[in-house]
Amino acid sequence: MKAKFSHVLMLLGALLAFVPIVSVDYLIDAYARNKEVGSLQARIDALSAEINYNASNAVSVLRKVIADSPSFCTPTFTGIAQTAIENSYNVKQILVENMDGVQYCDAFGRNVAHSPLSESLPVPGLTETIGIVKFAEMTMPAMKVTQTLGGVRRISAFVPLMATTEQSLADNLPDGAMLDIALTSGLPVLAIGAPLDFDRQGGRSDYLAVQSFAGELPIKVRYMLPFSVARAGYADLDVLFTILACAISAGLLLLTLRYARRSRVPSFDLERAIGRNEIKPYYQPVINLRTGGLVGCEVLCRWEKPNGEIVPPGVFIDYAEASGMAIPMTLSLMQQVRYDLGELSQRTPGLKISINLFEGHFRDVGIVDDVQAIFGNSPISYDQLVFEITERRPLENSLAVNSVISGLHALGSRIAMDDAGTGHSNLAYIATLGVDVIKIDRIFVDMIKPGTTQVPVLDGLIAMAKDLGCEIVAEGVETEAQAIYLRSRGVVQAQGYIFAPALKVGAFKELALALLSAPASYSDLSDESEIVTDAA
Repeated sequence: MKAKFSHVLMLLGALLAFVPIVSVDYLIDAYARNKEVGSLQARIDALSAEINYNASNAVSVLRKVIADSPSFCTPTFTGIAQTAIENSYNVKQILVENMDGVQYCDAFGRNVAHSPLSESLPVPGLTETIGIVKFAEMTMPAMKVTQTLGGVRRISAFVPLMATTEQSLADNLPDGAMLDIALTSGLPVLAIGAPLDFDRQGGRSDYLAVQSFAGELPIKVRYMLPFSVARAGYADLDVLFTILACAISAGLLLLTLRYARRSRVPSFDLERAIGRNEIKPYYQPVINLRTGGLVGCEVLCRWEKPNGEIVPPGVFIDYAEASGMAIPMTLSLMQQVRYDLGELSQRTPGLKISINLFEGHFRDVGIVDDVQAIFGNSPISYDQLVFEITERRPLENSLAVNSVISGLHALGSRIAMDDAGTGHSNLAYIATLGVDVIKIDRIFVDMIKPGTTQVPVLDGLIAMAKDLGCEIVAEGVETEAQAIYLRSRGVVQAQGYIFAPALKVGAFKELALALLSAPASYSDLSDESEIVTDAA
């Protein structure tokens, strides 16, 4: 479970390592979009504020002329109008006309050339109306601010929308941009730049669109810019953030790799560990419950890293089996066993050594040739070897399984069934496979509690093994009560912490020699001793 969790953490770490790089475009896009929209909005707000100011100025000038003039179209009126225009920022003309548009007089005594572009519209809070006109020779549309007097005359002030030219606005537009001024009714007043449809394209993500209203005036200013044009201005930021993201990603990836190497997950190191003989055999004694003598040993594997860390098999065995590395790992263990126990096996011919075989070993008969190649000319004889079927995965090819078992039997070795009654271990085919030894899993041994007089499941397994003529080894014996119960049921061989944990070769040899030299420790074991090893 811990290994799987570590695998998930490594996968997440590897994915997170690339998040900064993948996120650069997204983050800069978001930053550019937010900044450019703010900048465009400020620009459009300034334009609409200018339009509103010009209109307000025209209203003020018009009201002053009306208030200061005792009558219209007199020399006094003309002087007052001219002075007001000179003192204003941008009012161009003041005109008096009747309700039909017939001109009576103006500030400069000439005909005022203007043509309406819109009808006159009321403005909230004002008595004046405002219309859009083309005035004289100006390219920029103008506003005509009009006050009606007595229902028979109108006096109007003319002021341009903005104090700039249409060409000047066009020159300042980026490629693909559009500036649009229109009445709130939808009537277009001024359109500069690309022919874009604000209402249709303004909501698309590939455009930046902003609009603003000229105060209470029925005039709106709209601006639209392709996002790609705005985004192009952030190339330097792209380079900077990409370099920074690569550095962060490299750091995260290094941390992930460091975690992988420090964690107890073998994915990166197991193959190299096998090649360097870091997978070491540990030996757990199997004891005769009647005599206390040594029957043999169970070979367990441990991963001894160069830094001294010991990785238990539960962390990497599943990975080794799934990846196919269990086979070279087993060969490495057998070669080390031959070297470690060769002399001891020669001195004690009854000593049994069991070696784990996984599901992958039974797919072809190559394991038989490997056993011959490793133990053929060694001090360890074939009949001292017990090969244990460890079924973490089910044995599917019965023909290949029987072929491997037959080959090992032909050498004189024995076959043990590990964890009988659990996992994929199938009691129904124990006899079919020709199993010589049945190992009772510790989960059944743990059912024996102080004062226990009967454990039906365990008793059934023992009885079945005896009926099949199989020898029995009990695993995980940790208490005296368990040892006594098993011995009372005829179980002779056992292993567990009550006797000794898995030992390095040096400690095991010392224990073996001490037990073998004890009086009557081995005389009764020649026919009833056997060892089963569990590479798990």
